[in-house]
Amino acid sequence: MKKTRVQFLLFVYNKTQKLYRTYFKKKKRQWQFTEKQLLEFQEDSLGRKLGEFYKKHGFTMIPKMENHDVHHLITGCGTNFEDEIAMQFLLLGNGKLNAHLLAAIVLGSIILPEYYKIYIKAYKKGQNMRPFHQWDFEALLWQNFEHLKDFIQQKNITVLY
Repeated sequence: MKKTRVQFLLFVYNKTQKLYRTYFKKKKRQWQFTEKQLLEFQEDSLGRKLGEFYKKHGFTMIPKMENHDVHHLITGCGTNFEDEIAMQFLLLGNGKLNAHLLAAIVLGSIILPEYYKIYIKAYKKGQNMRPFHQWDFEALLWQNFEHLKDFIQQKNITVLY
């Protein structure tokens, strides 16, 4: 039964993804790098880690959706459907809000309700991270991945001198 539900979600995703890029990402340009070029970045960089992510999973870059793949790396969210939905909850907790995200959350919660506890945990995790959902990660591809990840995963802390 889960397989059928996931197939339905995949069908909906495939039908809406291009519309999302066309209408919600019309001002955004695609990155100027290929998967192969990312693998040429320094070993500990975000760019290299992203290239390795694409290679490991057999993915190709989707124009205007590259930040989404960085979100997987930064958050540690997997790529199966329940993890994709959990990442949308995490992004909501992090402050991102748009119709596509809300539709994914509502549809995912209805179709895969057995993961609701994971979704709530992801939402709380997003609340406890620095807001990163609007960052331009293409400009950060040269940065040390672990340092960047550690920075994002630390909530803004008030320091008293």
